[in-house]
Amino acid sequence: MEVKINREIRDYTESMFFGLSMRQFFFSVAAVVVAVLLYFLLKPYVGAETVSWMCILGAFPFAAMGFIKYHGMTAEQFIWAWLRSELIEPKELHFESENIYYEALKETIENHEKEAVKIHD
Repeated sequence: MEVKINREIRDYTESMFFGLSMRQFFFSVAAVVVAVLLYFLLKPYVGAETVSWMCILGAFPFAAMGFIKYHGMTAEQFIWAWLRSELIEPKELHFESENIYYEALKETIENHEKEAVKIHD
């Protein structure tokens, strides 16, 4: 008998149905429902191969939301963070460098440049 222990306790997920967490199971069911609805809605209008691709493309976002995590965030947390940072509260950061060494020696550098110009003239 083998017991798997996660290195990080926060990575633990409890398996509820068919080895899936409740979140994964819910979004898997949602993906199946969307695929079936798309199949029956689009079957009279387009061919079988096209309908199958449309079902896959329609179900993919729902399936992905249940399984994909990005930087420890679930899909809806990531979408909300992206919306806030890009659309709701965008911030423009300006960077202006300050060279303390140049500021301290600015007078000396200018004097050397003036002398160099006098020598070349």
